Formats: sequence, structure tokens, C-alpha cells
Amino acid sequence: MTVNPGSPGWYLRRLSRMGPREVGGRVGDAVRRRRWRSAPPACPAVTGARFTAALPAGTIAAVPPDAAKRLITEADRLMHGHAEYFGVVRDDLTDPDWWRDPRTGRRAPSGYAFDVPYRNEDAVGDIKQIWELSRHQYLTVLAAAYAVTGNERYAERVAEHLRSWWAANPPLRGVHWTSGIELGIRLLSWVWIRRLLDGWPGAAGLFEGDPVALNQIWHHQRWLAAFPSRGSSANNHVIAEAAGQFAAACAFGWFPSSARWRADALRSLELHLRGNTFRSGLNRELATEYHGLVLELGLAAVAEADGAGVPVPASVRLVLLRMTDALAAVVDNRLRPPRQGDADDGHGLVVDGAGTDRWASLLATGDAVFGRLSWWPEVTGTDVRTPLLAALIRPYSKSEAAPAVSRPRSRPAHFADAGLTILRGPAEIWCRCDGGPHGFLSIAAHAHADALSVEVRHDGVDVLADPGTFCYHGQPEWRQYFRSTLGHNTLRLDGGDQSVSGGPFLWTRHARSRVLAVDASGASDRGVVRWCAEHDGYRPSVHRRRVELIAASKELRVVDEVRGPRRAVRLAFHLGPAIAANLAGDRAELTWTRDGEDRSAVLDLPGQLSWRAHRGESDPPLGWYSAGFGRKEPATTLVGTGFADGAEGFTTVLGFRDQGREDT
Repeated sequence: MTVNPGSPGWYLRRLSRMGPREVGGRVGDAVRRRRWRSAPPACPAVTGARFTAALPAGTIAAVPPDAAKRLITEADRLMHGHAEYFGVVRDDLTDPDWWRDPRTGRRAPSGYAFDVPYRNEDAVGDIKQIWELSRHQYLTVLAAAYAVTGNERYAERVAEHLRSWWAANPPLRGVHWTSGIELGIRLLSWVWIRRLLDGWPGAAGLFEGDPVALNQIWHHQRWLAAFPSRGSSANNHVIAEAAGQFAAACAFGWFPSSARWRADALRSLELHLRGNTFRSGLNRELATEYHGLVLELGLAAVAEADGAGVPVPASVRLVLLRMTDALAAVVDNRLRPPRQGDADDGHGLVVDGAGTDRWASLLATGDAVFGRLSWWPEVTGTDVRTPLLAALIRPYSKSEAAPAVSRPRSRPAHFADAGLTILRGPAEIWCRCDGGPHGFLSIAAHAHADALSVEVRHDGVDVLADPGTFCYHGQPEWRQYFRSTLGHNTLRLDGGDQSVSGGPFLWTRHARSRVLAVDASGASDRGVVRWCAEHDGYRPSVHRRRVELIAASKELRVVDEVRGPRRAVRLAFHLGPAIAANLAGDRAELTWTRDGEDRSAVLDLPGQLSWRAHRGESDPPLGWYSAGFGRKEPATTLVGTGFADGAEGFTTVLGFRDQGREDT
């Protein structure tokens, strides 16, 4: 079902997912917006403001040379006006138009912020393209380049662009004042820009000495205090809002309300970090990139607190510790985490150049702050952000607030609360099995209809792939496909999804999954690891799936059963973009190359179904892989069609061949 956000039907479905308290809060927001239209709040006068949140001496000297080199290369590319966002290459960054979408060519309308129909691409353009540049994370890169090199041309470009943005986006006017997550991340960027430019003679005049800058900083914080994400929307957005508000109230604590904003933001951060995170450490949205975003935001907030000497509740550090250990547990041998749920390439703090691995950076920071465990994977890459954060954050073991906590003694494979299981085998075979809840909160905004899906890699290469996300707004048929049941490695009945969508970020009925059995505890090279789960998304039928990874034969066996009346079946297996497939009947020969070596596998598919290969089809979409937001490429999807009558299961066997072995 495709529902247009903003239509009467969408509003009714959205309202149905809210509780009375949330409805009351949103009514209060509406009243406040109307009042601000006629009488916008005024920034109080500020005198004698000083910036005291500088980096400790010697911090920049700790940046590894190769990380600094990547940073400077990226900064120089930005200085020449070049960047790429969500698959769109831009060359206009020397003097950007802050309201123009480069993908559609449309320009967002002006006017009172809360009147801008930002979800309507026909009226506004691609809102993600417009918002991304105004997170000012490219300016944190330029500011970091100044800090590393001392070259003032980077600082001057930052100042030029900030003043341009402030002039083009006065408080409460236009599209950049419509979403709290954008304001929160932008504030965090401004804090780090001021910090990284601290040695530049013009830094004070750009921020605390400029009434325009002070007005912007105050209004951003006032906005966040007035319009927090609430209720069914209190997911990663509320973390970004709280982290940005807290960082600004610590570093820019120049206003009469700063102490209250700081306390309220820290209270919100503590509450929602716990609420957004399973006890196992995985993010409750079950969307891996948002796990990374929330972890980055949390670490940045703690860095601000420790730098300012603001006490942080012990639970905040504990949640971040658990998130870091969970990340270390789920990555494959190339440090790639699962591709689960939505992903929009969002970052909390960017100070690195292209080619820096996000997940390696987070694990390196975790090592510096919390200390690595013996089972953690090795991190060999370098980054700029880790030494900057580590210079501000007190090491966890030395913190007087650190509670006694038992960290995993061996690498966890099953996260019962999140329903996520990692099966590992020889030759770096990695398999994620999904038996968890359908997303977070009543709308499950960033969930996909992917119950019981599997994701399989061999030495870091996607073999059975999660296709990704591709888009959010403006292309409903693609949004629907990439989050659909058919768009995942699982089974679809009677042409419908397991969970029912009510809009691009709204699910009105959630499939309920439960894991029935797990044995994933690091078997020997000749052992077997197993997983079994079921879901009720196709009531009255139940879909049950068993997965076995057999080390001796390097085989993954998947058995699907449909318990209930006779139903039409479509079973999909999505291959990664590097995989070439030759399908003959119910057998597919798979080949790919890794590090110059030819690799191969055989996929024996259930003979009861009729199999067909699809690749790069658009009407309707099928056979695609999205490596990042706004980007997609053709990939092979194998789809079997037929019927399930409960008499027997559907067995699929993926067998990996040894290198150089001939198929016999």
C-alpha cells in the first residue's frame, strides 16, 4: 500500500499509532507554532561570552599521518566545490544555494518554517539533498583541516559559508527550521567547528563576537527545547536533538537558559539512550546504521560533558559501552555490520576524509574509551575522530561514575532481546538470521518487512544480500520495494507483506516473530550451528524457518515451512552485486572475485517451486542493490513461485567451494 504523507488517510493512520499523552503534546506544539508565527521569541542580549571548550594541548599531534592525509585530500576537494551526497555529484560548493535540491533542480519555498510541505517532493524537491549540506558536516571537515595544517584558507571558507547560511536562513524561516534532528546535528557541527578553529584569529568574531551567530545558536536551542520528538517519534531523532542541545549548552553556555537547557537535554539523552537500546546493546530500531548514528551522538555528548566537567549519569556510559561491545560482536571479518532495516548514511560527527571506515572508527574509539575485549576483531585502520574524542572523554575504567559491569567473556552470537543471531563458519562464512521484533515503537518507522530473513557473506562479500534502502521520500514505488518482504531473503505469501505499511515511515500492523532454538556458540571446524524461528505475519498461517551452517561441508541449509491452509508462495534470494549467477532449473552456479581470486558456490533451490532470475527490473522493481542512500545498481534476485500446502518444507542449500576445486 502506498500512502501519501499528509493525505487524510495518512493522518488517520498516524494518529491511530499515538497514545493520549503524545496527542496532547502535539496539540501543545501546534498552539506554540501558531503563537511563534505572530510573536517569535527574541534572543536575549549576550555580553562577555567566551569559548572555553577547546581541545587539550597536544590533541592534534595525536592524529595519525595517514588519517590526516585523507582529511586534507577531502578538504581540498571541498575547497574546489566538489562533493557527492546520496549519489548526486555536486560542483557548486564554493557558493552553495542552501535551498536548492541538485537532484530535481527544485528550490524549496520560503516562508514560515512550519508551513513548508517538506515531505512533498513536487513542492520542495528531495528534502534529504537539501538538508544534508546544511548539517554543516562538510564544514567540520574543513575546520579539522585547518586544525591539522594551520592553513587559514580552510578557516576562511568555513566562516564565509556559515555567514552565508545564517543570512539565508533566519530563525523560523524556511525548510531548515522544520526538523529537530537537523537542528541538533547542526548545533553539534557548530560546536566542533568553533573548537577546531580555536587557534584561528577570526574564531571569536565568527561565533561569540557576532550577534547573528548568537541569535542563531539561541534560536536553535530554543526550538529544540520547545519541539522535542515525542511518543511514537522518539527514535534516533530525539537522541540527535538531545545530543546537539546538550553539546551547545555546554560549549556555548552564554544564555540565561543554558543551564536549564543543559540539564533538560542530559535528562532526555539518558532516558532515550536507555529506551532506544536493548539491554544486549543493540539499537531497538533494528536498523544498523542508526545504531552507528546513535553511538556517535552519544560519544560526542559524553565528550562534551567530560570536557566541560558536567557529571553524566553512569547509565549513559553503560549504554554506550554495551552498544560498542554489541557492534564488535556482530561485524564480519571485514568489520562490516549487518545491513538491516533503514539506512540513510547519517552521521553524528564527521571530521574524516573519504576512505575512512565508519565502523572501524567507532571500534577504535571504543577501544580508547572503554578498552577492547580479547574477542574483539582487530582494527588496523586509522581515523581523525578517535584521538579528538579520546582527548575529551575520560577512560571508562577510570571514571568515578563507572558501575561494576560484566562484559561478555566471549563473542556473543545470539542477541535474544533483539532476535538477532550471527552464525559463523569456516572460510569466513557469516550469516545473520532475523527473528526479532518489527522495529521500534508503534510506528516502527525504520523497519523493513523482513521477518526470518537471512543475510550471508563470504569473506565480507555479500552472497545472499540485504538489498538496502535507496530512498525515503519522493519515489514511493522504490521506497515500498526496498522495505517489502519480496525485497528480502525470506518467504512471501499470497502477494502481501508480512507487516502492513501505512506510509513511508509507518507500519500499521507488525508481524510478531519468536526464536524457537539457537545453537550458535562457536562450533569447531567440523561442527554445526543452528537457528530456528517463526512469525505470524500471515495469519492464520505461520512461517517457520530453520537454518544450519555445517562447517565440515561449508554448507548453509535453509528450510522453510508454512503451517496452515494452502497459500501461494514467492521465495526470494537476493544476490550481492559482485555475484554472477547461472540459473539452470533449480540450481544456480554463483561466481565472484575477491582480492584477485575467483570464488564460487552452488545454490540448490527448492524443486517444488518454479525459479526465475530477475535483474534490474523497474516495472515493478525487482533485482536491485543499494550500497548507500540515493544509490542503486542492478543485482540478481532469484524468485521461486508455487504453493505451500503444509505437506513438506522448502529446502535451500548454499554450498561454498574450496578454491581451485572442480565441481563433481
